[in-house]
Amino acid sequence: MELKEIASVSGKGGLFKVLKPSKAGVILESLDQAKIKLVVSGAQRMSLLSEISIYTTTKEGTAALLDVLKTVKGKLGAELGVTPESDPAKLKSFLKSVLPEYDEDRVYVSDIKKLVKWYSILVKEVPEIFEQTSDSKENLA
Repeated sequence: MELKEIASVSGKGGLFKVLKPSKAGVILESLDQAKIKLVVSGAQRMSLLSEISIYTTTKEGTAALLDVLKTVKGKLGAELGVTPESDPAKLKSFLKSVLPEYDEDRVYVSDIKKLVKWYSILVKEVPEIFEQTSDSKENLA
């Protein structure tokens, strides 16, 4: 599975595999063991993880989510030392350790919580995504 086949849906926890388009929208299946299927219509906000990036203070202005995930994996492996429930200062310190140039004014603690949660799901359910190359378009926010 590739990152372009994995989506996040606003208002829904977790990550979803994109199965196929339907008349009513897109059919998704949760990546967890429950394998819950749902249809996301055009009225709901869905983001493919391959299109997400994180704001930085570099000339490019962003870092692809896949590149950040690979950096986290390379530096920390499966144990991050933080959880989505960790103290905001600890979460910011975690992101600073893996992406020192992240834009502290535009990347919120809620974004870092998503990154931590998504990383944990991806390491467990789809470890092969860490072997991909990146192609970023949309910002994490």
